[in-house]
Amino acid sequence: MRVRVLFFGVLKDLVGSTGESLELQDGATVADVLTHYEAQVPRIRELLPAVALSVNQHYSGPGAVLGDNDEVALLPPVSGGAGRAAIVREPINATEVLERIKHPEDGAAIVFEGIVRDNTRGRRTLYLDYEAYEEMALGQMEELACQAIAQFKVRDVAIVHRLGRIEIGETSVLIVVASAPRGPAYDASRWLIDTLKRKVPIWKKEYFVDGAVWADGEAFPADIPRAQGSPSERVASK
Repeated sequence: MRVRVLFFGVLKDLVGSTGESLELQDGATVADVLTHYEAQVPRIRELLPAVALSVNQHYSGPGAVLGDNDEVALLPPVSGGAGRAAIVREPINATEVLERIKHPEDGAAIVFEGIVRDNTRGRRTLYLDYEAYEEMALGQMEELACQAIAQFKVRDVAIVHRLGRIEIGETSVLIVVASAPRGPAYDASRWLIDTLKRKVPIWKKEYFVDGAVWADGEAFPADIPRAQGSPSERVASK
């Protein structure tokens, strides 16, 4: 059988490709995909404890059994539409989103904008470049919006993330939360940006005057399975 394997962020650079077609035996698992790339690109091995995995845009573990034409994605820690979430490539219009979200019954509308700053840890930043596993990222953002509404009892949420090259001072991510009381709106906004940066498969590459690097991502939440190295090592550790 044949599966499609996708790479993002630093993994894309290591493999030298955004995606490949891989021939596997029937009954193969995600662990077999990892074994293949550990042999082909040995430097991947040191990153696997922090890498999450997905099959057909759903987080999965190394033991997931694959079928013909499945899509497997290797996801490094994240940097993070028509519904409550959107992914765009043009500048984000915060005022337009805010006016769309606000209703007469709201007592508060909290707006958070993530802005590209001109430095990181003392290095002068020229611009950022964001990429995403777009279909999965959009689905995850929609889920976060719905979860925030249910968990914090706010009325509505909008999340917009921009991809591609973003200049200093421009908005990379916008979160708007509307609610009758202000307290839950503040709490939901903070939870949304913190969770998005940990869970949603979006990565950024930082371009400095003296080079470029993929930003170190935050660790995935504990409930998301990781690629923990070769299958033999995983068995031996149990």
